[in-house]
Amino acid sequence: MHTFRVWAPAASSVDLVLRDGTLPMRWADDGWWQRDVVEARHGSDYAYTVDGTGPLPDPRSAWQPDGVHGFSRVFDEDRFRWTDSEWAGRDVRGSVFYELHIGTFTPEGTLEAAAGHLDYLVALGVEVVSLMPVAAFPGRHGWGYDGVHLYTVHEPYGGPEALQRFVNRCHEVGLAVCLDVVYNHLGPSGNRLGEFGPYFTDRHTTPWGPAVNLDDTGSTEVRRWICDNALRWFRSFHLDALRLDAVHALADDSPTHLLAQLSSETAELSKQLGRPLGLVAESDLNDPRMVEPVDEGGLGMTAQWSDDFHHALHTLLTGERAGYYVDFGEPGVFAKTLTQVFLHDGSYSTFRGKDWGRPVDPARHRGGEFLAYTSNHDQVGNRALGDRPALTTGQLAIGAALVLTSPYTPMLFMGEEWGASTPWRYFTDHDEPELAEAVRTGRRREFAAHGWDAEEIPDPQDPETWRSSVLDWSEHDEPPHNELFAWYRDLLALRARTPDLHDDRLDSVGIAYDADGDWLVVTRGRFRIVVNLAAGEAVVPLDGVPTYQVMAFGTADPVTDGVRQSGHGVAIFVI
Repeated sequence: MHTFRVWAPAASSVDLVLRDGTLPMRWADDGWWQRDVVEARHGSDYAYTVDGTGPLPDPRSAWQPDGVHGFSRVFDEDRFRWTDSEWAGRDVRGSVFYELHIGTFTPEGTLEAAAGHLDYLVALGVEVVSLMPVAAFPGRHGWGYDGVHLYTVHEPYGGPEALQRFVNRCHEVGLAVCLDVVYNHLGPSGNRLGEFGPYFTDRHTTPWGPAVNLDDTGSTEVRRWICDNALRWFRSFHLDALRLDAVHALADDSPTHLLAQLSSETAELSKQLGRPLGLVAESDLNDPRMVEPVDEGGLGMTAQWSDDFHHALHTLLTGERAGYYVDFGEPGVFAKTLTQVFLHDGSYSTFRGKDWGRPVDPARHRGGEFLAYTSNHDQVGNRALGDRPALTTGQLAIGAALVLTSPYTPMLFMGEEWGASTPWRYFTDHDEPELAEAVRTGRRREFAAHGWDAEEIPDPQDPETWRSSVLDWSEHDEPPHNELFAWYRDLLALRARTPDLHDDRLDSVGIAYDADGDWLVVTRGRFRIVVNLAAGEAVVPLDGVPTYQVMAFGTADPVTDGVRQSGHGVAIFVI
């Protein structure tokens, strides 16, 4: 027997639609409708009609085998036989993240195929596999941020049981799993939530239209829909952390912000399960309140992404200054983001046209509460051509060294460890011609405003745009990719065994730099990360005589007044 329940508070009637007939549902309580069906079990297909409209998929559907528009299917979450009972969990703060997109990580684009590379990730030194969204979205190929069924797993990836198998396998080899979830909006295609109840509100607007209803009439159940979703990933899929997309777009004027509620409920579940559970926020607010405890007035996130650090490092290496990079690029800016997290911490942001952010207190906040990276899906995919940074191998090695020796929680984006030549572009697979054209036109218009020829912008709907974004694993063993990979692997091994490089106190980091941006030296305890940012050979001054060289990319020879280093070179010394 299976009990079907659905929330439709304003409906006069709700019917359960099965493959062999329709059954009326009864009003249960607080806007919920219910029906027990003796014959229904795992694998049974169903849908609902609300006041005659439908059939509609279940807002809490766990399985959508026929896509976002099709019938839902009953999924028994307890059928899977877990073998990870010895997994104690992992505090994600300070752990090495590896962000990957299931649909482009392998040519097959499935969870099963991705699992075939887990031993590779372990050997590299990765500790947390960070999956981009897997919630069901329209078509076969997409980023996943236009998902419409938060409770299910995209069928082309393998469906819900494939995710359970993937997480189980990760735990068996010692990897934690973080899943990207999107609660700030839903995609337009297949989104029928409004026909069930007030899932959205006009009280706030977002870049995607009406906001998810977090503080208007009916919001108690909508908030429950979100929090139950998060707790289910932890409980039924054994996930270790969730990455919460663009939380600054969660419009919520409630006395208790949704994030604080979710933090408290996650902490309680963590106690019940006896293992750490993490919440990692993507936030544009530059506000350390994001990671401060709820009982101290914070929002209780375990950690958050740090785009200011990325922007400072990216501009230092590439020289780009357009758009939101306008205030970045100077070595002093990088020094601030390396030691104080945010550039804009109450200062004026030229791109935003206003003062922005709040300062981080080194006495209160740890570097492990912030993620650092040379790139991620946004910073590559949201470029006009989806191109990775056009840097020399030496510059890529510098970026890796500055991230992996920072006091922050480091994150890699798939393929960066060998300097992948494949782009990672914005791609979609919408069936509706009007929506497909709107996406295509909107992207071209956006970049044309920044001076790009619209015809140069890859068509998101062209299958070749997705195909060109799939990692080419044959590059990994070829020069110069193999040399860069060895650098990443050795850096990660050094970080893992070296307490000085694991110290996440912000005031434990020192940095000296040339005002012209030709060189910099980062101090981490006994270690000096020596960087020649110039293209030609240079002498980088040190504050002491090196005892020995730990590792180097390029040549680095101690001289009387420092280190003589090849162009775009980086080396680590012990003083």
